[in-house]
Amino acid sequence: MSTTGIITKENFLDHWQGHRGLTRKTIEKFPEKELFEYSIGGMRPFSDLVKEILTIGLPGLEGINNNTTEGFNHDVPFNTKEALLAEWDRQTPLITEYYNKIPVERFAEDYNLFGQFNAPIYDNLLYFVDNEVHHRAQGYVYLRSLGIEPPMFYDR
Repeated sequence: MSTTGIITKENFLDHWQGHRGLTRKTIEKFPEKELFEYSIGGMRPFSDLVKEILTIGLPGLEGINNNTTEGFNHDVPFNTKEALLAEWDRQTPLITEYYNKIPVERFAEDYNLFGQFNAPIYDNLLYFVDNEVHHRAQGYVYLRSLGIEPPMFYDR
């Protein structure tokens, strides 16, 4: 198999953190009540989607670094916008810290994320970003349906 590097480890982290910044702006746009109660078509409220993001990225990096495969739990006690944003802000520098501890040589190594998703570490890292983008897009649909202009998707 031939490989060609198209992005550096640092570029990927900048890309991910750019998405995190945009997701934070999206959380800020929500009125408190709608953040926790509003949904369309049976989808979960945006607060639940944010809780999922919070219980995947940093815990996943911790598992990769510690070589543990503990499961995840999205039922976390962040019941206000302020609490969600505080946890978001607490995790942001830790994501950088834990990500930087992973040697690039390990990226192709298989890792069983949360004991459920066995794939190369780089696939797990891409999953963290893909999951966030997917859920942020749901938040954009909610905001638009509420008559609120979401942040520009490229404003990272």
